[in-house]
Amino acid sequence: MYCVKNIADDIFYVGASDRRLELFENVFPIPRGVSYNSYLILDNKTALVDTVDRSVEPRFFENVDYALAGRQLDYLIINHMEPDHAATVADTLRRYPGVRLICNKKIAAMLGQFFDSDIASQAQLVAEGDTISLGTHTLTFIMAPMVHWPEVMVTYDITSKTLFSADAFGTFGALSGGIFADEYDFAGEWLSDARSYYANIVGKYGQQVQALLKKASTVEIETLCPLHGPVWRKNIGWFVEKYQRWSSYTPEEKAVVVAYASVYGNTENAADILACRLADDGVQNIAMYDVSRTHPSVIVAEAFRASHLVFASTTYNAGIFINMQTALDDIAAHNLQKRKIALIENGSWAPTSGSLMRAILEPLRDITFIGDTVTVRSSVKNAQREQLCALADEIAGDIKASENKTAPADDKSVDPNAMFKLSYGLFVLAARDGDKDNACIINTVSQITDIPKRVSITVNKANLTHDMIAKTGRFTISVLTEEVPFKVFENFGFRSGRDEDKFAGCECVSRDASGIRYVHKYTNAYISGKVAESIDCGTHTVFIADVTEAKILSDAPSVTYAYYFANIKPKPAPTDTPKRGFVCKICGYFYEGETLPPDFICPLCKHGAEDFEPVGF
Repeated sequence: MYCVKNIADDIFYVGASDRRLELFENVFPIPRGVSYNSYLILDNKTALVDTVDRSVEPRFFENVDYALAGRQLDYLIINHMEPDHAATVADTLRRYPGVRLICNKKIAAMLGQFFDSDIASQAQLVAEGDTISLGTHTLTFIMAPMVHWPEVMVTYDITSKTLFSADAFGTFGALSGGIFADEYDFAGEWLSDARSYYANIVGKYGQQVQALLKKASTVEIETLCPLHGPVWRKNIGWFVEKYQRWSSYTPEEKAVVVAYASVYGNTENAADILACRLADDGVQNIAMYDVSRTHPSVIVAEAFRASHLVFASTTYNAGIFINMQTALDDIAAHNLQKRKIALIENGSWAPTSGSLMRAILEPLRDITFIGDTVTVRSSVKNAQREQLCALADEIAGDIKASENKTAPADDKSVDPNAMFKLSYGLFVLAARDGDKDNACIINTVSQITDIPKRVSITVNKANLTHDMIAKTGRFTISVLTEEVPFKVFENFGFRSGRDEDKFAGCECVSRDASGIRYVHKYTNAYISGKVAESIDCGTHTVFIADVTEAKILSDAPSVTYAYYFANIKPKPAPTDTPKRGFVCKICGYFYEGETLPPDFICPLCKHGAEDFEPVGF
């Protein structure tokens, strides 16, 4: 019997879950099973986006038949040829004669490799940026080679702003009724599966994932439909941020993972001593794994999560203990980078595992080894205990130093989607000095780094807000929307906070966690910043700041310069005698004269000569 879920009024989930499969790709343990996702779009023409694994084929076709309700299937889009998604392509063609395959050139070549019949002859080849209209829906295609096979592409529905992302953003785990990520406690129940999926399936290809993320950032995504795991319709930026970290090999957490291989318990004892000292030093995020009882895929995923890794291995047959060897080879094969690593070796007569482990890990990019390798001969003695404690102290000190240096904001405090609200537009910049609140209008806000999240703001030195930020190092940015009335610009932009309270009688403001006001009406997001660096640019100062808080407030579009001039700023009344001069593009102030002094500052909005344009010449 069919089991179909609605993603939108005319987009359906027609996939199914397999809870019996124990090893994904016959290698990775998946105790919670896996889902095979497929999607059907109903329009003037119908389109099926990818098929499924043979294990769920009967349910899949029941779902498609039900959703089609007797209609013809016009298109089958193949984003990825891996058999867990394309094994039923030939059966789909037999079941729905006349369907047109949509794929790229590399997929067409693979069709001939997987199937005996001439399926490729039914294919309509598409390339980067090509479009297909289904009626209301228009689909376009983005090539994503090596995410994680060379033929992969993704499909973007321009109409519904839905990205069908192939294996990108996939997750191990069978669906349990709900299909949307927000129907689960994703961070608590699914994140480890998502991390394991990324690290083990896609992890080697971080550079290619980064390329896809850059392409995806050029389109607005309201729904994200991967081929495994839940569909995303809310807080998409949170999950994209995880992919940004994983694909750039940036540690997800300040944490220590201790993986050990022990025959008779002595190497395990050394690992325990190290871990206990780490805890005594205040390190709270510590995870320990016996590589003989833990699948290497878990070690790989944890290596993508943690900033600091400790590998402790006995010497076995003059080499590395076999299960540790497997785990380290797997980590190296997945191209891990940017980690701090410490080593412990054990050997009763010829300890060699430390140098051999180092030889595997040293070629990886941006790997730093902490401390000297601690050598244990058979069992830990007082001298080795002291060395282990010293190594733990060094690891803990490095973690504390890096935390003080970067101080990343808590995920719950910073919504990554807020960054996407920034545009070349207009913003309310607010600050607080003691009991004094003030704000002004600025037009230059940019996100400059993603990890850690940093923004830059450019502020005229004539503004009181500038002086308050220079003194306190704190501010908020309110990202104004197209709904904002001109009175907001008059209030915050055309008056001086040195003479009057701009917030007096203003009911559309709130305060962030640090007590600084922000505008919650006519605003789609606010961002709080703590200044890390300032650059003197003459009339202006550029403040570079770490983002300490960020929240989405609405889905209204951000106001741009062009929109402000065309729709918000009042038009000057026509005069019978045209005057020659210069008008401020920000507030409309008119300076009469043949030339405008290069150091002229608008008396209303405090913008410089560069924001004036000639009139009447």
